[in-house]
Amino acid sequence: MGGCNPMMETLEEENLIAAARLLLRALDSNKKITDKARKVLADVSARLTSVMKIAAPKDEDEDEDEQEGGEVTDIRERINLILEKIVTWEGGDSMIWDCDPEDGKEYLKTVDEARRLAESLESLNLSKDETELLRNVNDVIHTSMSRIEEEFRRILVQNMQNFEPERFSFRSNEDDSLDLNSIVSFGDDSIDESVQRDSLSRGGSEVVVMDLVNPQVIPDLITIANLMFDSNYGRECCQAFISARKEALDDCLFVLEIEKLSIEDVLKMEWVSLNSRIRRWTKGMKVFVRVYLASEKFLCEQIFDQIQTDPVSSICFSELSKASMLQLLKFAEAISIGPHQPEKLLKILDIYEVLSDLIPDIDGLYSDENGSCIRTEFQHVLTRVGDCVKVTFIEFENAVGSNTSNSAFPGGGNHHLTRYVMNYIKTLTDYGDSLNACLKDHEQAVDDQDSSSSPDTSPGNDNNDTNNGNSSSSPMALHFRLLMSILEHNLEEKSKLYKDEALRHLFMMNNINYMAEKVKNSELRNILGDNWIRKHNWKFQQHAMSYERATWSSILNLLRQDGLSGSGSSGSSTSRTLLRERLHAFYTAFEDIYKSQTGWSIPNSQLREDVRISMSLKVIQAYRNFVGRHNNNISEKYIKYSADDLENYIMDLFEGAPKSLHSFHRK
Repeated sequence: MGGCNPMMETLEEENLIAAARLLLRALDSNKKITDKARKVLADVSARLTSVMKIAAPKDEDEDEDEQEGGEVTDIRERINLILEKIVTWEGGDSMIWDCDPEDGKEYLKTVDEARRLAESLESLNLSKDETELLRNVNDVIHTSMSRIEEEFRRILVQNMQNFEPERFSFRSNEDDSLDLNSIVSFGDDSIDESVQRDSLSRGGSEVVVMDLVNPQVIPDLITIANLMFDSNYGRECCQAFISARKEALDDCLFVLEIEKLSIEDVLKMEWVSLNSRIRRWTKGMKVFVRVYLASEKFLCEQIFDQIQTDPVSSICFSELSKASMLQLLKFAEAISIGPHQPEKLLKILDIYEVLSDLIPDIDGLYSDENGSCIRTEFQHVLTRVGDCVKVTFIEFENAVGSNTSNSAFPGGGNHHLTRYVMNYIKTLTDYGDSLNACLKDHEQAVDDQDSSSSPDTSPGNDNNDTNNGNSSSSPMALHFRLLMSILEHNLEEKSKLYKDEALRHLFMMNNINYMAEKVKNSELRNILGDNWIRKHNWKFQQHAMSYERATWSSILNLLRQDGLSGSGSSGSSTSRTLLRERLHAFYTAFEDIYKSQTGWSIPNSQLREDVRISMSLKVIQAYRNFVGRHNNNISEKYIKYSADDLENYIMDLFEGAPKSLHSFHRK
């Protein structure tokens, strides 16, 4: 048990010799050797060399030079074996990892060993022949690095995982045909529905990280990256990674339906088409930054964070994403330098809010010096878009003020300008924080302009409205008040187009009531304040009273007692004639009012009912009193309408469809 069995040793040696002879015969008979066989034979050769080296006797008296020479000889032999193995791998046409990932790992180990042996040679005093050996080793390593770089890129590409934006609620039904009506015409009856905000997610959102590359190959990618950097081929490794991931990033933008457009392309685009692209940009931008870029940075960190020499992951991430980020920002900048048309304001605000919301994400993704250019450009574009919002809103104010009409608005109802402006600013309240930020620098000028306007002594003057805190004194509130004043002044100018004074007041009553109701029943109430509402309630009520005076004062005068004698039967013939004339004049005037004012319009049903009731109370009561007082002096044949008839006719007014009153005489 304590020693070796000579018979066993003899048997093992014979088996070894027999195997060697068998191997030699096989080599003699096989003229064509496969790649796999070459690799096995290379391993056998390396093992035999190692065994022979151990069995060789050593000269105990050799000096240091001889020892170093022996070390060089040992390195030479190991290098020759490694080079043979590498050459065997390099002889194949297919990718190593495509055939067998285990072979790929073995290949990396072999190349890494060659790298280490080359480093050992460099530390020795080399002869000319040995220097040539080192050069050969480095050449083979260089060739291997080219192969490894290609393998690295191929692994990245073949194991890329599909990006599915549907998982992040990106897609939605989109009406590309939606277009706000021109600021020149201020739309039509559908304007209430046309000024609407897109259903975009607001505010912050948690970053979602997904695997952009199959996690199973990440260890291989890490090993390759480490080897290439250890071999001073880090630049080539980064270039291969950036090239592969740029293509994947372009695919992502394609999936998100975000096109690459130049500034010139954007500026030439028709609004309907541009509107569609803005919708896709605003929805895709958040997904791209918060999901895709966050995942891309995570992938960079997975592969390169073990490399300590440089912030490699940060460099790679910034380089591979820079072009796409700048392309996306270029689109937003192109929108900001385009025409400042008011109908584009909501879309520009959408862009501003997306950029503003993404600032923390951009600062986190590009936190160091490598991403400083993207952070700077992002902030620059945000500022440009913010300036565009401010200028566009001011253009909107100017457009409202300069909107003119050549003819009076039919029926005296709610003018399209009023409807457009009120629904427009109602929608703008959703952008309160952004609009306040963009208008802040313009706040003092607006405040001065509003204060310099003619003093208003009406009840509920909103100049001192403080019951809603800071919201009613914000930059947006100041601009909205100014816009309301501009709109009101414009409406007053439009009312002068009516020849009929009563219709002029009806028009103003309708439109101011519409403004007040829109404010009262929306977020505008918190912005403009309750005093503003009270002031404008008072205003439209004043116009309602002015309408009644202009319409009914003269006709009610016909039903007064002035100039008439007593109501008894002894009334003179002249008095009875005068009564008949007055009654006839009243009927004629009433019929004229009916004929014209059934074509007038009070769109607000409650306001319409209130005005009818107010008129009915005054007119019908006066008519009853008149007929009752002079009943003995007026023949029944002169009474064309009963009080109930007149009351029913009054209820026909303000429907916007002219009617003819069918008269009849009682026999």
